[in-house]
Amino acid sequence: MLRHATIADVPEIARLISHFAGQGKMLFRSHAELYETLRDFTVFEAPDSPGRIAGVCALEIVWADMAELKSLAVTPSCHGRGIGRQLVETVLQEARDLKIQRVFALTYEPDFFKKMGFYTVDREALPLKVWSDCAKCPKRDGCDEIAMVMDVLPRAVESAEAEQAEHGHYDVPSRLVSLNLPPHTRPAAPGYRRAGEMG
Repeated sequence: MLRHATIADVPEIARLISHFAGQGKMLFRSHAELYETLRDFTVFEAPDSPGRIAGVCALEIVWADMAELKSLAVTPSCHGRGIGRQLVETVLQEARDLKIQRVFALTYEPDFFKKMGFYTVDREALPLKVWSDCAKCPKRDGCDEIAMVMDVLPRAVESAEAEQAEHGHYDVPSRLVSLNLPPHTRPAAPGYRRAGEMG
């Protein structure tokens, strides 16, 4: 059964990811990381064992027009049952629902992703934000993962933010504006001093 992950799933998700991380096939995820990003995760619960997670996959938003499909794992005893495909299809539909144009993955299984409709790209073409996880990777100095991308929405329905991103202009409302605080109570942005403040 496919569903969104819950707090109770974290130990099982960690167990499954750790199995493959121990083989060098993906990054370890601590319990703290999993709790912080839990809303990114979709799980496949084994129908014959309630509470046992047989597969997991996450969608992490990178920017207005792009998200990463990550931490895709299916327990070895359940390989060949189409669970991985179901997880990927579910995550891709979630990206469409969010009006995200592209989804990418860093993988050692390019044939699987090619069958799903992904195509290979140069890893250097991905946003710098993608590489924030690299510091934690034991292969950071010799990465051999393959970058693959899928366009999940036609260009015509890109969001206004994505259009701005393409032209190098990001007109995103700041959280200070959204909080609607009186000007004298708003914390100053980094590098900015109000009149009379010392540096």
